[in-house]
Amino acid sequence: MAKRIAIIDRDSCTRQECGYICVKVCPVNRMKEECIVINEEDGYPNIDEEKCIGCGICVKKCPWEAIKIINLSKDLGTPLFSYGKNMFSLYGLPIPKKGEVIGLIGKNGIGKTTAIRVLSKQLKPNLGQDKDLEWEEIYRKSSNDIKNYMESLASEQRISIKPQDIERIREKNIKVSKLTKALGIGDELLERFELGKIKDRKLGELSGGELQKLSIAIATGKQADIYYIDELTNYLDIRDRLKISVMLKEFGEKNTLIVVDHDLTVIDYLVGYVYVVFGEEGAYGAISTLKSARTGINEYLEGFLKAENLKIRNFEIKFPKFSQGEEKAGIFFKYPQLEKDYGNFRLKVESGEVKEKEVIGIVGGNALGKTTFMKMMAGAENPDNVELEHKFKIAYKKQYLEPSGETVESIFSSGDQYVIERAKAVLSLPGNIMDKPLDELSGGQLQKVSIAHVLSLDAGIYLLDEPSAFLDVEQRIAFSHLIADFTEYRKKPVFIIDHDISLIDRVANRIILFSGEKSVKGNGSAILHKRDGMNTFLKEMDITIRRDVDTYRPRINKPGSVLDREQREKGEYYYTTS
Repeated sequence: MAKRIAIIDRDSCTRQECGYICVKVCPVNRMKEECIVINEEDGYPNIDEEKCIGCGICVKKCPWEAIKIINLSKDLGTPLFSYGKNMFSLYGLPIPKKGEVIGLIGKNGIGKTTAIRVLSKQLKPNLGQDKDLEWEEIYRKSSNDIKNYMESLASEQRISIKPQDIERIREKNIKVSKLTKALGIGDELLERFELGKIKDRKLGELSGGELQKLSIAIATGKQADIYYIDELTNYLDIRDRLKISVMLKEFGEKNTLIVVDHDLTVIDYLVGYVYVVFGEEGAYGAISTLKSARTGINEYLEGFLKAENLKIRNFEIKFPKFSQGEEKAGIFFKYPQLEKDYGNFRLKVESGEVKEKEVIGIVGGNALGKTTFMKMMAGAENPDNVELEHKFKIAYKKQYLEPSGETVESIFSSGDQYVIERAKAVLSLPGNIMDKPLDELSGGQLQKVSIAHVLSLDAGIYLLDEPSAFLDVEQRIAFSHLIADFTEYRKKPVFIIDHDISLIDRVANRIILFSGEKSVKGNGSAILHKRDGMNTFLKEMDITIRRDVDTYRPRINKPGSVLDREQREKGEYYYTTS
């Protein structure tokens, strides 16, 4: 019989406050066997996975939604690492490969970062046991690949990691030059990452993109045997994502590199092989066999791993064969040409006519004025040349979220409850999140709550700055469905700034393209037909993109390949199907 996994969410479980309902309603307990018992040390219920019959009564009766019972379709064997009884467990391990860039793909909360922590000796495998094990026992009970890698860890291997949470770097708040000098990072590497101008600035003064590039530069600049890059693309614009991907691809040819990210277009371009990480958020994660990048990504999207003969999702993630078309609707409002001069940065955005219920995608590099334009539209910044007055309210989700001590329930209380409930369902926001303060949420949770809150407001236009940040692949697809539902319901326009090409392709009806000289001057186009705007944009990025013949997902052509040359000759930098 396949194994069963039981999870107790210790952040939600109130222990004795509910009178241990789970213990009382368990049918096995009522038959005088001990399936759910109280741990005398910490007071939490413990569920015996072997005795549990998977009835789900405790799950339904728990008032705080703190229990998960997962019936596996396939026995995953012994976990490599577990955080404790009825807590998250990781099954298997991705193995680095010399001279190859390997990617980890999968949704949030299923062990990608945990895998890197095990690989980098931050966590020692415990095989699911609540005690420290001798290495000999770990070797004996692990597969040959894992055993060989673990034995290599016992040697003096040097490991370098670019962490997922780069904001911790800001806590030092010292000059960049002082940090890089202490770490032995030379100016030449900073110049390669286009960071030469920030050497005399403090870490706390850096933008998210600058901090991300600095983190990657530091990680790859160290002398190490194995390199791990956790969350590559957050805060980076499309240009930087591609440029750094090229650099890492070259770097990986001579080194051992594993990369974790949710931008499938970038991962597909950067890595040669992938491991698919599957499981259930906060419950368990498992590592697939090593697959070629195209095969692994397509199997992940399909939701079925062929070599494992395993269904990992009950639905397929589909990409439309054709890009989102232009809305045939009336004009909702017009805005004039907008200008802003900060002295060291000048911005000009052409005038535009915005249609009802259309989504306008805003694309272009960082530091070219996209967020400034959105701030002017929101009334948070005033244009220099005109007085911009809207006859309707504006709902604005900022790029950088600033969580407060308010609970999720309190900020949801005043919004349109239909939108709130729809967003909770589509974005998979659990019921037990409602009592949590915003400043205790993860980055992904806070992003989803912020999106739901802004869309629930009664406004004339809706402005979303980088909604895909911290969202995984499945959540980004869910967001695109939510936006489609929302525009039909509200009949109001939505502006979205984002750097995920796949997302913009799915949601945008038309495009505003920003170009210029980074941090010096920016130019925002008129609202363009998406094909024209994306063709111009990709030509500036010097890349061509096709659609995958099986999944229709966007794929970046290898520079100089037959398809790349053909599309350039035709002037078709934007998707064809092949």
